[in-house]
Amino acid sequence: MARFDRYLLSQFLLLFGFFALVLVSIFWINSAVRLFDRLIGDGQSMGIVFQITLLSLPRVIGMILPIAGFAAVVYVTNRLSSDSELVVLRATGISHWRLARGVLYFGIFVALAASIIAHVLLPLSRQELSNRQQELTQDVSARLLSDGTFLHPTDGVTFYIRQIDPNGTLNDIFLSDRRNPTRTEDYTARRAYLLNAAEEDEDTPRPTLIMLDGMIQSLNEETMRLTVTRFEDFSYDLTQMIGDVGAPEQSAEYLPTRELLFDTEAVMAATGESRGTVLEEAHGRFRDAGVALAAALIGFGAMVAGGYSRFGAWRQIVLAVVMLVVVEFLNNVTAGIVRDNAALWPLIYLPVVVGIGMAMALLWWAGRTRRINGGDTADPGMAPA
Repeated sequence: MARFDRYLLSQFLLLFGFFALVLVSIFWINSAVRLFDRLIGDGQSMGIVFQITLLSLPRVIGMILPIAGFAAVVYVTNRLSSDSELVVLRATGISHWRLARGVLYFGIFVALAASIIAHVLLPLSRQELSNRQQELTQDVSARLLSDGTFLHPTDGVTFYIRQIDPNGTLNDIFLSDRRNPTRTEDYTARRAYLLNAAEEDEDTPRPTLIMLDGMIQSLNEETMRLTVTRFEDFSYDLTQMIGDVGAPEQSAEYLPTRELLFDTEAVMAATGESRGTVLEEAHGRFRDAGVALAAALIGFGAMVAGGYSRFGAWRQIVLAVVMLVVVEFLNNVTAGIVRDNAALWPLIYLPVVVGIGMAMALLWWAGRTRRINGGDTADPGMAPA
């Protein structure tokens, strides 16, 4: 690698690290705050919240890498142009194609980083995140056993415990179920116990609330008739509130790329997803790396194609952003087409081809020559002597 390429690559990497850190922090903190409110409201500990937010980090990084690479290339190229470094290099006869070699090295680096995340870290983190969420669903005590607080384990349900004794006895509980629009049911009891009981024909125990010395008030919303039923003991299946707890959900997102490509039928049987969805997930991981490379090349091509302007580089930046939006639009369109028709899976790579093609066109435009004064050639960004 030439000295100038190393210099250019070091500048790109420095700004890439800065932009990636800032953008990942913004997106991650934003999602972590929403997750924090939901999990803390369900009675989870700070350790669980930290684990869940940490497992969501690879997804955020994978989404940010192409943007950070694009921003780094645009910023560094604009700075080199403002400091007249590009002008000096072009005056020595170095073409834009030669200048783009350092950008190519940087784009390959970003693509490799995106590949590691897409093929290794993201499936592992998604699988572990699914397992952790399944454990949280099963951990009824963490979600419901919080005294002195009105809890909302699901929409339309309110649960309250006045006090929890050291032996696990729940004192003075209130349970309101408003999920049925035609009927509201309120349960009150002096004491209650939380048990895991299994039916005769079931192997998996179901969380059950045993209520003692209480009553049920059922209000028919249509007739406005209130029915009161008193009981000495009553069992309430808590899966009505938290959902049935079964095996962790399987998805193509959780599986290695090798299985998605070479064992597609087995993946379809295990996940229940269509062939198009499985192939889109597998080839989409390769496409994301290619898009990261194309984004870096588009940023450089757009910045050098406009030449020098006293009004700044805002037009080149807008052009680069528009091209990046076009690539992302093609990304979404082709993904939907492949999900519907698995035979069209090569279309997944169309955004990469279009993105790199636009970058090459910009570099060609930047390096074009025109005849001046009957045969002389000059760079379009520099006035003739």
